[in-house]
Amino acid sequence: MRLVARVAAAVSIRPRCHRGRLTAVRRRTPDFRKTPKTCKPHHSYVTRIQLRIKDAMSQHSADQAPTPTSAAAVATVAKRRDWWRDAVIYQVYPRSFADSNGDGMGDLEGVRSRLPYLRDLGVDAVWLSPFYASPQADAGYDVADYRAVDPMFGNLLDADALIRDAHELGLRIIVDLVPNHSSDQHEWFKRALADGPGSPLRDRYHFRPGKGENGELPPNDWESIFGGPAWTRVTEPDGTPGEWYLHLFAPEQPDFNWEHPAVGDEFRSILRFWLDMGVDGFRIDVAHGLVKAEGLPDLGDHDQLKLLGNDVMPFFDQDGVHEVYRQWRVILDEYSGERIFVAEAWTPTVERTANYVRPDELHQAFNFQYLSTEWDADELRKVVDRTLDAMRPVGAPATWVLSNHDVTRHATRFANPPGLGTQIRTAGDRELGLRRARAATLLMLALPGSAYVYQGEELGLPDVVDLPDEVRQDPAYFRGAGQDGFRDGCRVPIPWTREGSSYGFGSGGSWLPQPASWAELSVEAQTGVAGSTLELYRAALAARREQPDLGAGDAVEWLRAPEGVLAFRRGEFVCVANTTGESVTLPAYGRVLLTSGEITEADGETKVPSDTTVWWTTA
Repeated sequence: MRLVARVAAAVSIRPRCHRGRLTAVRRRTPDFRKTPKTCKPHHSYVTRIQLRIKDAMSQHSADQAPTPTSAAAVATVAKRRDWWRDAVIYQVYPRSFADSNGDGMGDLEGVRSRLPYLRDLGVDAVWLSPFYASPQADAGYDVADYRAVDPMFGNLLDADALIRDAHELGLRIIVDLVPNHSSDQHEWFKRALADGPGSPLRDRYHFRPGKGENGELPPNDWESIFGGPAWTRVTEPDGTPGEWYLHLFAPEQPDFNWEHPAVGDEFRSILRFWLDMGVDGFRIDVAHGLVKAEGLPDLGDHDQLKLLGNDVMPFFDQDGVHEVYRQWRVILDEYSGERIFVAEAWTPTVERTANYVRPDELHQAFNFQYLSTEWDADELRKVVDRTLDAMRPVGAPATWVLSNHDVTRHATRFANPPGLGTQIRTAGDRELGLRRARAATLLMLALPGSAYVYQGEELGLPDVVDLPDEVRQDPAYFRGAGQDGFRDGCRVPIPWTREGSSYGFGSGGSWLPQPASWAELSVEAQTGVAGSTLELYRAALAARREQPDLGAGDAVEWLRAPEGVLAFRRGEFVCVANTTGESVTLPAYGRVLLTSGEITEADGETKVPSDTTVWWTTA
C-alpha cells in the first residue's frame, strides 16, 4: 500500500501538449517581498478628470479620454471562440489587492503590477470591482461619475495601462457596472435636489410624495437591503420637508428610474465609453433590480430581507429588465474580441436566472443558488442538476462561484455548522473549513461551465471575523446595529509576503487590519510549497486547460457512490467528492490527476478521506 498526495508540486505547473498528463515547467520563484513598482504608462495624455454637464441628459468627463484600444491589442486575447463558456475569471477588489503608493488603499497601478501573478495562476480574465469616481459610501458601488476613475485608485491613464498590459499577458479585463443606482453626489441627483419638486430631473430617479396627513410616511413599505426603510425624505430648497426618494441600498445610493429614456441613453453611452477603452466585458451589479413593478406597490411583508432571493419581489427580477439587456447586447456585439456580460442576479430559482442568459441577452449569470448550498452531497447534486437543466435550453453555460466581496469567504462558511447562511460572524473550525474549501474548489472546477475565483481564496484565506467596530465600513453593519453586514471580513487586504507592515500589500499599512496569521498564508509563503492551497489552485487551473473534458459541455454522468459522496464522469475525466466526516473506499477510476488532500491507493481501490475531492483521468 502506498500513500499518494496528488497535491500541487513545488514547481509551477503549466500545460504542455502531451496527451493525458501534465508536464511540469519550472520557473524562477518571484520575489514577493518587493513593493510593486510604479510603471511608466504606454503613452501620455491628460490625467486630471474634471466633471462637467454636457447637457441636461448626460454627465461626461471633460478631458480627453484615452485612445481606443487597437484591434491588434484586442486580438492578443481573442484566440478562442466562446472563451467565456468555460473560462476561469478572477475577481479583484481593487482597494484590497495591491497598494502601489503606500497610502493603505489598493489601486489600479497595484493591480497592474500583479498581473503576472494572475497570468501564472492560470486564470483567463480579471473582473475589477468598481474604481469609478465615488464618495465611497458603499465601497464604490455609489458612483458619482461613470467615466472617471476615483483618485483613490488612480486615473484613466492607469486604467488604460492596466487594460493594455492585461491584453499583452493574454488576460481579459471585465469591469463592474452599477446601473441600478448612482451616488447621491452624481450630478443628476444633485441638480434634481437643487431644482425642487416638479423638476424633470427628478423623473430620472424615483421621487414620490409621502403618505400621511403631511407626507411624513414613506410612499410604500419597501425595506432597504441594508436595513431600515428604502425611502429617504429630502429637505427642499426652501427648507421644508419634501418628497421622498427610493434607495434599495444606502440612502447615498438613489435608484435610477429605468422608465425614463435618458437613463437608458446614458448607460448605452457609458457602455461604449468603456468598450472603446478596450474592456472585454461588464459584470452588471444588481442586474435583477433595474425595473420596478408599475406603481411601486406595497410588498405587505415586514420581514422582507428573508424573502430576498427566495420569492418574487416588486422591486427585483421584473420581466421588463430583459429589454434593457437586449439593447445592450446589440451594442456589445458591434465590438470585436467576443466581449461579454455577466449578471449579478439574485432570483428565486435557477430557472429565473436562466432568463438573463438567453441568446440575445447576457452571457453569464452567477449561480448564487450554488454559492448558498451547504457542503452536502445530496444538496449539491440537486443544485448542479437544476442548474444544468435550466441553462441547457437557453444555450448558456453554468457560472459557478463560491465566494465574492459580498459574502463570508467559503473557508469560513464551511468551518461553521450548516444553516447559518452566507453572512457569518464566527471563525468556526478553521482546519475543517480549509479542508472543505479545498475540496469544494476542485468540485467546482470539475463542473461544466465557467468559474469565478475571489481574490485570496487561492491562498485559503478565511474571513476576518473579529474586526473592531471602529474600522468597519460596511454600511449594512451600522444600519443593522451590528447584527448584519459582515462584508468587511472578506475585504481585508490580501497578503503577498511573510513580513512587512501590510504583508506586502503596500509599503505602509492597510485600510483594514490584517491578522498575524496572514504571514503564513501569503503568496510568498505558499509559492513552490507542495500541498499549499496556492499550488493546488495553480495545478487545478493548469489541469483544467490541459483536460478537454474539464469545463466544456453542459452535462455530467453521475456514477454510483456511497451516501454523502458525489461521483461523476465527463468523458475521460472522473471527479469524486467525499462530503462526509468519514473516509470512503472507492474503485480506482484511472490515474489520479489531482486531489485536495492525501489519499491511499491499494489493490485497485482508493481510500478517500473526509472532505476530500479527487480527480482521475482514464486516458
